[in-house]
Amino acid sequence: MTRQVRVVSGSAKGRPLKAVPGTGTRPTTDKVKEALFSMVGPYFEGGTALDLFAGSGGLGIEALSRGMDKAVFVDLESKSIEVIRMNLKATKLEDQAAVYRNDAGRALKALAKRGTTFDLVFLDPPYRIKNGHELMLTMHELELLEPEATIVLEYESKHNYPEQFGPFEQTRKALYGETAVSIYYYAPEAVEDGESITPEEEAPHD
Repeated sequence: MTRQVRVVSGSAKGRPLKAVPGTGTRPTTDKVKEALFSMVGPYFEGGTALDLFAGSGGLGIEALSRGMDKAVFVDLESKSIEVIRMNLKATKLEDQAAVYRNDAGRALKALAKRGTTFDLVFLDPPYRIKNGHELMLTMHELELLEPEATIVLEYESKHNYPEQFGPFEQTRKALYGETAVSIYYYAPEAVEDGESITPEEEAPHD
């Protein structure tokens, strides 16, 4: 049975969100979502968010509900795109959103060509994918991040990501059963001052 997920707080508080059919996606639970946003917000005074492995769109929608001006949702699965659009309509946030069906690596390149930059990024890839840090370095190279941007990386708790690499520094980490959440702070001046980027900087393969 699918666990009911809702918008936890903000303008769309309490609105139920549809889940993506099947077992291929893993929606962030309300408990984890509440804890996650208490670490990065809990509310925002504008800005643009990116929900890169959006699934049902729950994280990006929560960010909009809590004050972000705009959110971009990306997922490769057509079922996810359909559910994201339904959830945006249900929460009356569709006018603040852009939804794209694309591979994560290709999507980042396309967004860079448009000159889009982000203040807040959610990376919640399938647990079998362990390239969150590579995607973050790609965002840096493509100049997709505003200085002092926040990146939220959700992953399997058995896995470990480096606390610091390139212009990214882990400021918080929390474990919730099988789920781990790391919050990274983006400081591009650290690289400009001569600190090197780690070798895992190869862009994701298309």
